[in-house]
Amino acid sequence: MLPRFTPALAYISDGEAELVSRKNHVYKSFPNLCAEIARLRNEAILDGEIVCLDAEGRPVFDGLLFRRGELYYYAVDCLWLDGEDVRALRLIDRKRILKRIVPRKNSRLLFVRHQLPRGADLFRLVCESDLEGIVA
Repeated sequence: MLPRFTPALAYISDGEAELVSRKNHVYKSFPNLCAEIARLRNEAILDGEIVCLDAEGRPVFDGLLFRRGELYYYAVDCLWLDGEDVRALRLIDRKRILKRIVPRKNSRLLFVRHQLPRGADLFRLVCESDLEGIVA
């Protein structure tokens, strides 16, 4: 099965954003999404996924592959913020930072919530819904 998302680091600085693959390839075909991410008021490096969603909010790989539909960047982690490397912090603390800086609404830059106490239930739901996976 083909993945329904594209992993990417978002580098945000001086009112610009760049999406870069984990193999250090700069994605040039997402200029509108980069412009949206660049609206973040902080200088940051975020870890996340580029996703195209269907009308029900489910990831659609064809939409991503052929650039159909609205693209979103799901931020799962904050690695660097306003001149400070935050990777040494616990993930839960980096998630708090991320939640604080990501816009709460009207943005294609989205915060990915975490699930602590019921991970097995989440895993079962992801399998039943035929979703791609879980970041753990």
